[in-house]
Amino acid sequence: MLSFAQQINYPPVEKVAADFKKLLERPRVPLNPSFTIIKTDSVIIEHGFIYSEKDERVPILIYKPVTGAKPYPAVVFLHGTGGKKEDNKKMLYQLAKRGIMGVAIDARFHGERIAGGAHGSKEYVAAAIAAWENKDQAHQAHPFLFDTAFDLWRVTDYLVSRPDVDANRIGMGGISMGGMETWLAASVDKRIKVVVLDIAVQSFKWSLDNDKWQGRAGTIHGAHLQAAKDLGDSVLNKRNVQAVWNKLLPGITGEFDCPSMLRLIAPRAMLVLSTENDSNCPLPGANIAYASAMQAYASENAADKIMRDVAPKLPHTSTPVHFEMTLDWFARWL
Repeated sequence: MLSFAQQINYPPVEKVAADFKKLLERPRVPLNPSFTIIKTDSVIIEHGFIYSEKDERVPILIYKPVTGAKPYPAVVFLHGTGGKKEDNKKMLYQLAKRGIMGVAIDARFHGERIAGGAHGSKEYVAAAIAAWENKDQAHQAHPFLFDTAFDLWRVTDYLVSRPDVDANRIGMGGISMGGMETWLAASVDKRIKVVVLDIAVQSFKWSLDNDKWQGRAGTIHGAHLQAAKDLGDSVLNKRNVQAVWNKLLPGITGEFDCPSMLRLIAPRAMLVLSTENDSNCPLPGANIAYASAMQAYASENAADKIMRDVAPKLPHTSTPVHFEMTLDWFARWL
């Protein structure tokens, strides 16, 4: 049994869900989907977009099974920092081969979200710097994870509107940043029935308290450097790192930290994949989050619907074994 070392009295799950929805909510606009379709012998590929906000076009790549019973179950699978939706073509193809519609999007400031294509994480970091330096509290952007979570709610709105999607069989998963966006979005969106989190589970609070924030801060390093400079520091430290998190990810060391949010996913089927030497998502923090989730699943008599695998000795990386486990989990529960 995992020890629940980080004893925090998080708010009730209903309050956490309401608070997170309130933080991210913004005017809803028509989705206005537009797609081109390419048919091959083995898969039908759709490439297009929807609108999540008035000026936010979400690029989407869909791999649809050629055969099998309609409506299909669907899985949204998300890329990591500096990546793009096309990174997940193999996952989408393998999902389609199993009779599941595979869906990928570009996170904010990634891939086609930038005219001409993003330059890895360059534009993402620039957006984080702009959000940090923003002085207009009434218009605070959250480009680091949170805003893409809102997009995922809108992508789910789109999927449930499609006649070829079974609205009761939608899953979501992702690697690293994509997995974090998954637990943020799926925690409060009960339409997401099955969840896979690959190298994405952690505790932001544990990382700060134990001086293990360096890996996580490294994903938007330029933004943290700018914040340190703005705060009169010559190097990154716990104080300036926390200041960035508090502004860009309000609540991330409290009610919106992973140990709190994972509780909201119970009793839906959830697979947690970690590596032993992950500096971005340190294992002791991941243990706390998983223990918190286990407690919630046990209280709902759903312990059979949560599973975890930790790859020994590996750093922050996704493995071929975890790739197969991801496919098997979606196939099993959808």
